[in-house]
Amino acid sequence: MTTINQSPVKMASRYRSSPPSVFDAHHPPSIEIVNKCVHCGFCLQTCPTYLLWGEEMDSPRGRIHLIRTAIEGVTPITPRWVEHFDTCLGCMACMTECPSGVDYGKLIEATRAQIERLHERSFIEKLHRRFLFSMLTRPERLRLLRMPLRAYQKSGIQTLLRKTGVLKLLPRQFQAMEALMPTLTKREAIEEVTPARGAARRRVGLLLGCVQREFLPHVNAATARVLAAEGCEVVTPQEQSCCGALLLHAGEEQAAAEMAKRTIDVFERAQVDAVVINAAGCGSTMKEYGYLLRDDPEYAERARLFSAKCKDVSEFLAELEPQAVRQRLPLRVAYQDACHLQHAQGVRLQPRSLLARIPGLELMEIPETAICCGSAGIYNLVQPEAANALGDHKARLIAPLEADVVATGNPGCLLQLSSAFARSGKRISVVHTIQLLDASIRGAKPDSVL
Repeated sequence: MTTINQSPVKMASRYRSSPPSVFDAHHPPSIEIVNKCVHCGFCLQTCPTYLLWGEEMDSPRGRIHLIRTAIEGVTPITPRWVEHFDTCLGCMACMTECPSGVDYGKLIEATRAQIERLHERSFIEKLHRRFLFSMLTRPERLRLLRMPLRAYQKSGIQTLLRKTGVLKLLPRQFQAMEALMPTLTKREAIEEVTPARGAARRRVGLLLGCVQREFLPHVNAATARVLAAEGCEVVTPQEQSCCGALLLHAGEEQAAAEMAKRTIDVFERAQVDAVVINAAGCGSTMKEYGYLLRDDPEYAERARLFSAKCKDVSEFLAELEPQAVRQRLPLRVAYQDACHLQHAQGVRLQPRSLLARIPGLELMEIPETAICCGSAGIYNLVQPEAANALGDHKARLIAPLEADVVATGNPGCLLQLSSAFARSGKRISVVHTIQLLDASIRGAKPDSVL
């Protein structure tokens, strides 16, 4: 492939003579970032949608080309143009592969924000997205769903409907939500302050998340126990709300910024040394609050300082000299890299090192580890066909390993892989990495995490 280099003078001249950009003036995609892309194609080998469909415009460099044409005023924002960005998972695998250092994450988020402001979605699309955001970012509303959903599961109605195929008569969006529903157990509450075991070494804040707080509360409980066992006083502000990650990744920039400010306020009042996060998507967003709020005179500097305190739980624990004794946990564990952990945050070795320290645990690597499982925020709810194809592919890669359990660092990946295994008929547990560490420290039996 031949790359034609042009001088900055010629390029500047070309943009001066181009029609006005189709984007508005509020944080449009950066032409400087676009110009870094040399269209080498290294990104193609890890782009999930390109691997699925083989379409150039559904690859990172293809989407960057579409952004360029919109900046130049050549291409309007049409439904077909928008579709190429809607089908992007935002997994950031292309950023890991890119030799030119193209910050695709900033491009896709800026472009999606423009789409939500300038493009008129269909009534059904708007209704579906509004429903998702009004529920998934509101823990108090998710809490109200727990009782009816538990009744749906425990009564046998769920099993009956799944066996009879009645669910297939529902719209695909509702089928996707039902398929991803975890088995709801008793809600484990976490105290506002969990004291450190032994001498306190650190005072940390714990992000509870939204879906995880209500539907996977055992993950947060395990996180608090492990941190406390390692000498951390764990502060869990009960007034914390959504961090804004789901909204930001879907183009709802203003709403995400407001939630970011509330999150900063809450943890500033808690006066903690670090903010520990056990959801990869939340962590990647919170580490970028400084960029999100860069124009806000009241929050710009506060956001930068706050982001510097944010750590994924595996990242935080890997930096802390272990003090809690690990008990033997004889399990074969396949580790699944969450995209917003390995690509967006660059956290790859830390979860593996934590698992490798557990006596008796055999750590196994999954082939094609850089490829997304199809979760990607709300992607598996708005693009269920593509998400299922990616999830099924990942399940097929894991099956030959004959692992006892799959560990991952993101609630979305946990639900996505569990759903994929259910479709395949393969009985294998999917847990958060911290649950295995918690089981080892408590001396729990292997069955407790299966």
